[in-house]
Amino acid sequence: MRFARFCPLAGGPPRWGILEGEQLVELEGDLFAGYAATPRLHARSEVRLLCPASPSKVVALGTNFRDHASEMAKPLPAEPKIFLKAPSALIGPGEPIRLPAVPGNIEHEAELAVVLGRRLCDASPEAARAAVLGYSCFNDVTARALQRQDGVFARAKGFDSFAPMGPWIETEAIPEELTLECWVNGALRQRGDMGQAIFPVPEALAFISRVMTLLPGDVVAMGTPAGVGPLSPGDSVEVRIEGVGRLENPVVRREG
Repeated sequence: MRFARFCPLAGGPPRWGILEGEQLVELEGDLFAGYAATPRLHARSEVRLLCPASPSKVVALGTNFRDHASEMAKPLPAEPKIFLKAPSALIGPGEPIRLPAVPGNIEHEAELAVVLGRRLCDASPEAARAAVLGYSCFNDVTARALQRQDGVFARAKGFDSFAPMGPWIETEAIPEELTLECWVNGALRQRGDMGQAIFPVPEALAFISRVMTLLPGDVVAMGTPAGVGPLSPGDSVEVRIEGVGRLENPVVRREG
């Protein structure tokens, strides 16, 4: 099942729907506390897909792929390295990544996003897996020089538009079997299998839940494989995860 958050092109508030082929079945109620399908149908050509999350927090894993640790000259972590991205950084498919005027490269990082379907606190890996609603594509955009300069990630990864996510939430994917790709202007930049992650989804979620309570709708980004690289105004960057979806965003210069 694929849950999408959308707005009709004709106007109106954001809504949730279930994607069935080329149409969306509109839902009523709360996706995380009880919902029902309505008779209202929307053609995909008549809606704008939004970021499929409105979380209390976005938790991300750093250095969760061996090859990425190598390219960044970092040691492998003994336990998950977690940090927070601002929910205000989230944007949906087709929305522009806006590059601020800061020193150094601003880089793409293709990642798998995990969306929680229920509250998770002090959980086992088995309970953590059962708490997952589904999966989406994620781009952990990073101002690399600021990351190195600051030594902490909040500024480098927290600019508005630095967390593209979408195009929907796929509930049937098996995370260990997924392959991540990042394409920039039609050229492959990154490719890695989730089975190569140092900390897989259940273990990562269980670890995070022993630090902070994860709430329904919260997002966890699972880290990136090797191949991160710069983005420039005019680029088109695409995160592809077969069996989940394709997330494409244009890149522009931030005004002001």
